[in-house]
Amino acid sequence: MSTAIPGEDGLTRCPWGLSAPDYVAYHDDEWGRPVRDDLGLYEKLCLEAFQSGLSWLTILRKREAFRAAFAGFDPEKVAAFGPGDVERLMGDASIVRNRAKIEATIANARAALDLPGGLAETAWRYADPDAPVHASMAEMPAYTDGSTALAKELKKHGFRFVGPTTAYALMQACGLVDDHLKGCFRRGAYR
Repeated sequence: MSTAIPGEDGLTRCPWGLSAPDYVAYHDDEWGRPVRDDLGLYEKLCLEAFQSGLSWLTILRKREAFRAAFAGFDPEKVAAFGPGDVERLMGDASIVRNRAKIEATIANARAALDLPGGLAETAWRYADPDAPVHASMAEMPAYTDGSTALAKELKKHGFRFVGPTTAYALMQACGLVDDHLKGCFRRGAYR
């Protein structure tokens, strides 16, 4: 079923938000809630990049390990990482060990620090408060004109692993668009 459906607690949710307890908590408490600070957006951007090709559930379950490995996703600290840190991270079985994604996380920290106005200001320029309301997951796009433009802007400033689909996932996760389905109890909750 791809439309909003009631959970055991009677609350109607996006169907993906009921597939595992980790997803219920993420859906109810975090996904779509506006993130307006650089640190929060940088963390989500990094996690979305690590998710590419994997299940989001895998990333959620490794999130605390990612935070420990990447200095709490503090861009200033991660920007100072060097080759020794890359090797340390490649040996850390508690995270996703993908050299290109690890190196992108470091490069993205440096790029985030160099962004005029910061990452949050840049990302929120592409927010779409008038995004269409979707009745089913089948209607939800993988990317939009806004996410394509955001990805292009970030790449122009040196970001890696941030194509239009990753940028759209970031926009959804951080409340730049409200993609909770029609009928979901979280739809419009953060506006």
